[in-house]
Amino acid sequence: MASSDQIIRASEIGEYVFCCRAWWLHRVQGLESANRAQMDAGAARHIQHGRAVQRADSFQRAAIILFAVALFFALMFVLASIFSAP
Repeated sequence: MASSDQIIRASEIGEYVFCCRAWWLHRVQGLESANRAQMDAGAARHIQHGRAVQRADSFQRAAIILFAVALFFALMFVLASIFSAP
């Protein structure tokens, strides 16, 4: 089983692409960023956005289900109208 030091995460690739020197200072030298408060605020904002996306996904699923139910009842109404006509 690989240790966590051998796993390359997408955020680490993004950090390297953004600034390879900052990546090296953090990952190799062990230095932390001076912008820790901004990074924490950004992480909190990502969590908040993720929750909003999940909520929107739930609403979309509910809308699709409600639409399918409405379509079913509309079809039943049309069929009842056709077969109950004298």
